[in-house]
Amino acid sequence: MESEKSNYGAIMVYFTKPSWAFLVLLFTVIAILGLQISPKAIILPFPLFPVPGSSELNFESDFDPGSCAAIFGELPERKHVMSLKDFGGVGDGKTSNTAAFRKALDYMQRFSEKGGAQLNVPQGKWLTGSFNLTSNFTLFLEQGAVILGSQDSEEWPIVEPLPSYGRGRERLGGRHISLIHGDGLTNVVITGNNGTIDGQGQIWWELWWNRTLNHTRGHLVELMNSNNILISNLTFRNSPFWTIHPVYCSNVVVKGMTILAPLNAPNTDGIDPDSSTNVCIEDCYIESGDDLVAIKSGWDQYGIKMARPSSNIKVRRISGTTPTCSGVGIGSEMSGGIFNVTIEDMHVWNSAAGVRIKTDKGRGGYIANITIRNIMMERVKIPIRLSRGSNDHPDDRWDPKAIPKIRGIFISNIVSLNSTKAPVLAGIRGASFEGLCFKNVTLLGLSPDAAWHCEFVSGCTNAVFPLPCPHLQINGSSTCCS
Repeated sequence: MESEKSNYGAIMVYFTKPSWAFLVLLFTVIAILGLQISPKAIILPFPLFPVPGSSELNFESDFDPGSCAAIFGELPERKHVMSLKDFGGVGDGKTSNTAAFRKALDYMQRFSEKGGAQLNVPQGKWLTGSFNLTSNFTLFLEQGAVILGSQDSEEWPIVEPLPSYGRGRERLGGRHISLIHGDGLTNVVITGNNGTIDGQGQIWWELWWNRTLNHTRGHLVELMNSNNILISNLTFRNSPFWTIHPVYCSNVVVKGMTILAPLNAPNTDGIDPDSSTNVCIEDCYIESGDDLVAIKSGWDQYGIKMARPSSNIKVRRISGTTPTCSGVGIGSEMSGGIFNVTIEDMHVWNSAAGVRIKTDKGRGGYIANITIRNIMMERVKIPIRLSRGSNDHPDDRWDPKAIPKIRGIFISNIVSLNSTKAPVLAGIRGASFEGLCFKNVTLLGLSPDAAWHCEFVSGCTNAVFPLPCPHLQINGSSTCCS
């Protein structure tokens, strides 16, 4: 990580710079150029999923209208609470606690239908290999508690590939299980008093860099086929691969998290909801070597066959930096479809892209009803990028005729300071990106000759600077920005 500014001190610096008063003033100036966006429902040429009357998502609760976390419900009180020490845990940072964690979870599973259970991890450093959670369960890290991922790859066993990917994402065959794992669970909480889970991913990154990786790296936390999940108030560090990966899940809340990895650590995405529905991600700070948040839904023919979309997702109040990737990415693995997504109130700096939608031939699927608004960017190379060219496929059985459908992308109230390049909007021949709306978008710092790059796209704009490409200059003549 680029010096220890990437730690907690940096969090405070970046949350206070630039001042929010300045940001409010900037957005106010931009807003006078046009009315606030209010996208209408769109009619899609592919009837594969229901499109509600508005792309707005209503996760807010009556008691906290600024939060979408109400989809989880109230934090449960578990009747059976025990400490890892009760199962022989030793928090010296050297002794393996793999057996202790597995023994604890095996014991606590019996209380799943008897009021639930909570495992407290006390102050200390608790070295462990992978372990599986259970239903109606809380993993609680007390202040000063640090779970350390084992550096013995044998303690990250190989499991079957996800059916929507058909193989490991990086290598053929199976994949390493995540450090903290769960499958087919309900009512699971991972939280605490700002404890830490550290994947100690350096050994895995070196395998990747040295091209000696035999199986796809494990995530820090992966929950599959599960519902009613809350991950909150912790620091996650140094994941070997994607950090938080809910896949085939529903009712997922990730809130108040700090996620850190060295800025050159490969594929250390922050939060990646994958083929999941009703997801709330809010109030998180993320530094990583890949996308801060990436929304996915399967890979080429395997994702198309499974047809498990990601839908009804809110991402809000995320701050962070990634020098190689984007603040929020949609795709490129999107073959099961992605729709009804709202991304708002973000602050991204020193990054390759602010917002990116990525796909390609062979992906199939669709991306629709995406609302992106109130985004502040500083020193972001390409603020907005909608592009083809992922050019990676699971095997040689992918179908080049499987063309993704992209329609209904509403982008408003964007300010980018010290931008390097104008937006890149590169659709696919024969399947253009349609119904794009850009409203109240101001990109400052570009050279005078900087121009939008547009191919195979259509839509409209309102109050956009600098002037967009002709493909989008239909001001006032289209309903897509009304």
